[in-house]
Amino acid sequence: MNQKIKTEMISRRKALSLLGLGAALGFTLSAALAPSEAEAQEAAPPAAAPAEATGTHGMQRRQGRRTHRHERRTTRRTGQPATPAAAAPAPPPQ
Repeated sequence: MNQKIKTEMISRRKALSLLGLGAALGFTLSAALAPSEAEAQEAAPPAAAPAEATGTHGMQRRQGRRTHRHERRTTRRTGQPATPAAAAPAPPPQ
């Protein structure tokens, strides 16, 4: 019982390899223990609501300006007014 206990210094190389092994083990275990979210989910069908009923007042005004701009562009390019079925009427000015 006359043994001397050697204190061994750990090198940087050994420390980094231990750290790398610990990180790899941690990633492996976290992936194995985490719940799998790879199952497909059903997409809900979009709600059928008119464009005027959705969005804020500013968004509705912007859509009206955009529609009017498209109508003017179509008239300018074709020489005929745009069909009302293709574009919604612009909101009244404020």
